[in-house]
Amino acid sequence: MHLPDGIREARPADVPDILRLIRELAAYEREPDAVATTEEYLHTWLFGPDPVASVLVAEADGRVVGIALWFRTYSTWTGVPGIYLEDLYVEPGQRGGGLGKALLAALARIAVDRGYQRVEWAVLDWNTPSIEFYEALGARPMQEWTTYRLTGDALGALAEQ
Repeated sequence: MHLPDGIREARPADVPDILRLIRELAAYEREPDAVATTEEYLHTWLFGPDPVASVLVAEADGRVVGIALWFRTYSTWTGVPGIYLEDLYVEPGQRGGGLGKALLAALARIAVDRGYQRVEWAVLDWNTPSIEFYEALGARPMQEWTTYRLTGDALGALAEQ
């Protein structure tokens, strides 16, 4: 598959840059201490024997400056897989040059080439620049849906029932 210029599939050697950009994204999203993942986890879950996610990287001047970390989903209503974009991030100094759009275009190309019917993601309500960027590409918010999450003690307690 042909990817846009400056975009490629991540390699194991990219893990330090992927982790760096995940940490930068967490700081941008006002949760700088929330990142618990490690290079070891990323190697295991992105490149190990049972990978659960994939990453596209954006390069500029020979450096990794952006990521799109995604995984496959499945819709019981359409009967067709889709892509969930977990993280999209481009370094602030590289924004406005088309790399974010190129990362999303690459994901759209993967979805179309594989016969998937959607690419979806979540965005923080206060993140107006990202919302405007997504809507300019034709993305629309899913109204009337609220995301729920089980973690920590609640997850453990339910698992023991």
